[in-house]
Amino acid sequence: MAKELHVVMLPWSGFGHLMPFFQLSIALAKAKIHVSYISTPKNIQRLPKVSPDLQPFIHLVPIPFPPLEPDFLPQGAETGVDVPFEKLDNLQIAYDLLQTPIKQFIADQMPDWIVPDIAAHWVVDIAKEYGVPLVYFSVSSAATSAFCGPPENLSGANRNYALPLPQSLTSPPEWITFPSLVAFKEYEATYVPRVLFGPNSTGISGASRVAKIISASQLCFVGFGSECKLSKEQVHEIAYGLELSELPFLWALRKPISANNVDEVDDFLPLGFVDRTSEKGLVCFGWVPQMEILGHPSVGGSLFHSGWGSVIETLQFGHCLVVLPFINDQPLNARLLVEKGLAIEVKRNKDGSFSRDEIAKTLRRAMVEEEGGQLRTNARKAAVVFRDHKLHQDHYIGAFVDYLKNNGAKRSSS
Repeated sequence: MAKELHVVMLPWSGFGHLMPFFQLSIALAKAKIHVSYISTPKNIQRLPKVSPDLQPFIHLVPIPFPPLEPDFLPQGAETGVDVPFEKLDNLQIAYDLLQTPIKQFIADQMPDWIVPDIAAHWVVDIAKEYGVPLVYFSVSSAATSAFCGPPENLSGANRNYALPLPQSLTSPPEWITFPSLVAFKEYEATYVPRVLFGPNSTGISGASRVAKIISASQLCFVGFGSECKLSKEQVHEIAYGLELSELPFLWALRKPISANNVDEVDDFLPLGFVDRTSEKGLVCFGWVPQMEILGHPSVGGSLFHSGWGSVIETLQFGHCLVVLPFINDQPLNARLLVEKGLAIEVKRNKDGSFSRDEIAKTLRRAMVEEEGGQLRTNARKAAVVFRDHKLHQDHYIGAFVDYLKNNGAKRSSS
């Protein structure tokens, strides 16, 4: 009898990483592969419930951070949503402290594969020590990976490599050894041939939370993820823009870390905004069932940060996209979506700020005006591929599973 395959998942401690790794774990479990999903206890608790038929294949492994000083990280902080922006680097340091217990887990379990995130750079040496192969799972777009340069830069072989200064962008980088022109789009690949994602696995209904607004037509879902920390001024411009657009909306707004009570949360929004928009809009502080909301037929579009996970989720439902990128890979993703005719980006001023008028104008153009008709058509066409879960589970995940089975760690049966 063939040995059952065992895969260890090592996601970074951010919602935009935890959930794609969990969804991949679900997909592998459906293919009868045993998965050990390692994260901190609080993050494990935040994951959706695993359906009973898959529970024998998914093992959630909580490994806590070692004791930390209170001024190093807030008490109980285990992901970016719990940490002020200025202490995000400390979260990375805390994550690196998981190296020793994770090494012990791998030594004890001797899995067939390790699937790390970008943050677990130290697992490469652990894998080499125990002869366990790695397969890196990028939750960012291929464009973002390409921005980092060739493989030797990613592996650390090129120690002299550094991201360029703005001035250097006027000449080709040293690692481009071939002739290059600005007009090269016709030579670019039109798609990434391997996409790994699956349907929502929560099975949790959130209808009661959104019933007040969800029955409207042309609803706009607004969300900027858990890692993007908006300033009060940015929140106000978005709020006024939604109000000016006169479109119904549901806004999943991240509660500011500094807010300790209801009054402080309310102060984060413009004075009177909630009352003025009560018949058209709803602001939800904290978690919302995003996949259920996006899948509702009343939703016509999304205003969001263009994080790659949200891009994949939203395109499944054929919504027109209005993008307002802030950090990390979001600007690259936004540019890609705009170039493919799948999104409109909110215009910014020279200082990087944006206005309520641009928010309102862009939303209406994308969702209701004739000018956005082609955008809406393109979104519906893209959804045919992105929501084909049979294609992804049977073909893409199936091919991935075959690769894991045929190329795993070679060990003696004795």
